[in-house]
Amino acid sequence: MQIVHYGHSCVLIDTGSARLLFDPGMFSTGFESIEGLDAILLTHQHVDHVDADRLPALLAANADAELIVDSGTVATVEKIGARHIVATPGDQLRIAGATVEVVGGEHATIYGDLPGVPNVGYLVDEGAFLHPGDSFVVPEHDVDVLGLPTAAPWLKLSEAIDYLHAVSPRLAVPIHEAVLTEQAVNLTVGWFERTKPAGSDIRPLPRGQSAEL
Repeated sequence: MQIVHYGHSCVLIDTGSARLLFDPGMFSTGFESIEGLDAILLTHQHVDHVDADRLPALLAANADAELIVDSGTVATVEKIGARHIVATPGDQLRIAGATVEVVGGEHATIYGDLPGVPNVGYLVDEGAFLHPGDSFVVPEHDVDVLGLPTAAPWLKLSEAIDYLHAVSPRLAVPIHEAVLTEQAVNLTVGWFERTKPAGSDIRPLPRGQSAEL
């Protein structure tokens, strides 16, 4: 499997049979030039996960790609007239030659009893890759590669470490990091390295560079 991290939560996965782009949001760069996608998958409605200004051009360049969204993002994509499929937790999607299970359902709590929003995670090929969006969803399948949320208003370091232990993937790729400076990202990744569960490795990815995982 090949992966490209375009910053924050925007990740491109090439399974060998499907090219899947997750969460092209406002803090991510370089995804505008991607072509040959089979699907664009959005976990939730927040602007750091879906950039409605740049999404139309991405869709135009990938006219055959499915746009898959959670229920809370429907209004956003309807405003730009984009055809879409609504993903509901429990759905099993077949995209090109890949399977995608829709997991989770709710965004992590930001503060107290403030109203939350829907959030779905996407589990590719029975655990080959998990993108949780802004959640701590732990699927029933073992996870090989986890997109590990690193920093956010809803997230503190100990929670990220607890989530890493709960999933215990073979490999964790830090994502959702754009709210931090480069130095703070390095500091946080250092904590992941020191506290990772046995059998798990941490692999930060430079923006825009393809890596084989």
